[in-house]
Amino acid sequence: MAVSLVRGGARWLGGAGSRLLAAPAVSIRSQVAGIKGKSLQDKDYKRPTPFPYKKDTYGYLASFIDWTTHRFDENTKVVVVDGPIAAGKAKFAKELAEDLDMLYVPATNMDLIYINPYGYDMRQLDPQLPDVCKSFDEKDFVRNPSHPNAPKFQFDMFKLKLSQYIDALTHVLSTGQGVVMDRSVYSDFVYVEAMVKFGFMRPEARSVYYAAREETLPELLRPHLVIYLDVPVDEVRRRVAARPEPHPSSPFHTPEVIAYMEYIYKQQYLKEISHHAELLVYDWSEMGDVEVVVEDIERLNLEDYDRYDPKMEDWRITKELEWANRRMMYSKNKGHILNLMNIPAYSVEELVIPADEFKRFKDVWWNAPGMKYAVGFNEDQGDQHIALKVKIGT
Repeated sequence: MAVSLVRGGARWLGGAGSRLLAAPAVSIRSQVAGIKGKSLQDKDYKRPTPFPYKKDTYGYLASFIDWTTHRFDENTKVVVVDGPIAAGKAKFAKELAEDLDMLYVPATNMDLIYINPYGYDMRQLDPQLPDVCKSFDEKDFVRNPSHPNAPKFQFDMFKLKLSQYIDALTHVLSTGQGVVMDRSVYSDFVYVEAMVKFGFMRPEARSVYYAAREETLPELLRPHLVIYLDVPVDEVRRRVAARPEPHPSSPFHTPEVIAYMEYIYKQQYLKEISHHAELLVYDWSEMGDVEVVVEDIERLNLEDYDRYDPKMEDWRITKELEWANRRMMYSKNKGHILNLMNIPAYSVEELVIPADEFKRFKDVWWNAPGMKYAVGFNEDQGDQHIALKVKIGT
């Protein structure tokens, strides 16, 4: 059984077979059960029928007849798993979601941009595109983080993570089922800080990034719980080198970069997020036991906070109408939130595509297989009965 200690508002725990991270012991307030693992869940409980948000947009009419909180239970929570590269986050998050009967949300990646809905890989268009518009994904970044397209790649990743987090909130509010996410938009800045520190991004681009962050993140509901898997720098490098496609010589996988990212994680991200969410930190250098983590989670208080306590304040909504407004914002008006990150950056040349090159990009990109029309309206991709369909904008 792990022992709980408190440090700066965060709970630092050692998993099964792991050493407990050093922290000064202070008194802990009494806690009540919050999230429940499968062993403690009511076997006869059936979650109310979910709203089909993937098929139907939650709009004004739906908000009058489909309220939100009747689907909520103790596991209607947002849990984020974070940590350094190769920490084992995906495996852990997947197992945790299974044990808590939550939806597992994998880490986002650039395939969401480059693989279109018909399965066509847009990276095949690179020979026809100007250099500034050519594809640049995770593998390209690892190989060459100094590439001129690296800053735009980081902005793309931020937008993907933002979109994914909005989708996660939509799922929670529309179904009542909680989510366990592999990383989130909230820790994305750790990469930006490392890029600037080691010369892969200019401070001017970072300023635009933080402006976009400040415009968008306040629209979200912050997570209830963040779990950080702590792994020493040397072990991180060993695991990276052992991967099927290792890049041990990558400029972004040096001991200095990994150590600096660890510093930003612990001294900025974890401290900031712990003001609003519960935080569990585990020594994951030798992995650990998910069941022990579940036991620790079951002891956490995720609901009974004073109304002035910043923890969980985003979720202390008392009116059904306000919950409905949130659901409409994340479902019907998701595009509005994403557009908030369109900060003018004309003086930061690495974030700007010249007009003539952007026209070349549009002419090639939007004439690729499956891209000329909306999904379902591309006859060359096998879509049928197009004349009988109506595309309704949202």
